[in-house]
Amino acid sequence: MSSSDKRLVLVSACLLGRSCRYDGAHNRDGALERELAEQRLQAIAFCPEEHGQLGTPRPAAWIESHSAAAVVDGADRVVTHAGHDVTAAFVRGAQGALETCKTHAIRLALLKERSPSCGVRQTHVGGRLVDGPGVTAELLRREGIEVRGVEGRRA
Repeated sequence: MSSSDKRLVLVSACLLGRSCRYDGAHNRDGALERELAEQRLQAIAFCPEEHGQLGTPRPAAWIESHSAAAVVDGADRVVTHAGHDVTAAFVRGAQGALETCKTHAIRLALLKERSPSCGVRQTHVGGRLVDGPGVTAELLRREGIEVRGVEGRRA
């Protein structure tokens, strides 16, 4: 089976070993890599925060007070621990992920849990871990793309 016969999926780049986490590390997930191969899925690696032009490493950030939905709707911000507003970069990254999905007809995204961009079931709001998605997961879900959270760092 050639790579052109594989179904494309968007995958958080850190899960594939790219050192793009806020602290310059990665969350390489060997189990995910094996699952992709077994299911004949071809990963398109994507980091919303780097796409949004935030450097690596970069200060940790979180949704300021409400939710990713509020950020997408323009009613909340994403801020760093020092209070710098990085909302535009997070939204730009989410829009880049959506555009990548549309360009490649991707209908499934496998995203890093607990990220303020990629978290699917949990993210950070007000500096605390809470239930709910990150900005990219929220936008992709709104556009009908299935999002699944991956913890990362499995052997």
